Amino acid sequence: MRIHKILITTVMVVCTMFLSSACGNAQVKYVDFSDVAGQTIDAVVHIKTEMTKLTPLYQSFFGMIIDRGVQRQVYSAYGSGVIISADGYIVTNNHVVQDAEKISVTLNDKRTLSARLVGHDPATDLALIKIEAADLQYIPFGNSDAVRIGEPVLAIGNPFNLTSTVTSGIVSAKARNVNIIANPGGQESPIESFLQTDAAVNSGNSGGALVNAQAQLIGIVTAIASGDGYYTGYSFAIPSNLARKVVGDLRAYGFVQRAYLGVNVAEMDSRLANQYGKKTLKGVYIGRVIPNCAAANANMQSGDVILSINDVEINSYAEMMEEIGKFSPGDKVTVVFERDNQRHSVKVTLLNSKGTTDLIRR
Repeated sequence: MRIHKILITTVMVVCTMFLSSACGNAQVKYVDFSDVAGQTIDAVVHIKTEMTKLTPLYQSFFGMIIDRGVQRQVYSAYGSGVIISADGYIVTNNHVVQDAEKISVTLNDKRTLSARLVGHDPATDLALIKIEAADLQYIPFGNSDAVRIGEPVLAIGNPFNLTSTVTSGIVSAKARNVNIIANPGGQESPIESFLQTDAAVNSGNSGGALVNAQAQLIGIVTAIASGDGYYTGYSFAIPSNLARKVVGDLRAYGFVQRAYLGVNVAEMDSRLANQYGKKTLKGVYIGRVIPNCAAANANMQSGDVILSINDVEINSYAEMMEEIGKFSPGDKVTVVFERDNQRHSVKVTLLNSKGTTDLIRR
């Protein structure tokens, strides 16, 4: 099964049914999402991008290859975006707008406006664009850390170039790493810790909204799990807490001020626990502490097992990367780790890629 990025966006409105138990008896309850859809649908936009591809032209003439110059072809791509401020800032996926020479945004009221790229972050597949408008409906960020598995959600976007499509589902899993974000040039590690949902999304949903029952943005729809590029059961969204940090930096600096802990880790399993005499399978095992980085400065060591960061339980590399990804160089986080089967807590000052807390420009 391949993981496909979504090139168009979807908006979905359905009532979700779930079961709860009251006094030992099964009781059917319904969540009516019509109000939520009404509050959010106008804040999800259709994005069209245009780019030019140059193709070399050659001709064979009596065995000789003659250069005939280049052919210019204009290509269009489509996706979705979420308005996050009344003055026209829109978050979308990097893969929706990368290499775009022209970006057009169509609002739900059918107005089409030109947009400019404010900044993009390939490591999280997020981008921020801006249209010149005022008093726009927008979706406020929710707390993705508080999202629970089984919680009902709506996905909103423009699949197959259709406008304003709404679908419903539940959160199926958290902190999924599915290895879909490219790492151009090997400059920095991709950050993947997706919310997984069974809300139906398809090509064109990329950059659309995943919202909760409180009409809050809890994720940016990014990809589907599919063998043919069409929805077959699961889709993935970037958590809102990570997205909020990234787009905040893009708005302020044009790029992300990324923090690093400075450790190489492996997820705990029975083999590691037996090999190193660990009593728990929880946490992530530190295989190496990078010299002069944040963890080293806090006297963390190879062989320690990280259990939590700022009271968020860490049991996978994806969870660790998501949590650190919410912070900037200079921020202090509390790391709880196990050493010699004893728990320790330490305050760690996060650093940038150059080992400082300075504002750096790429």
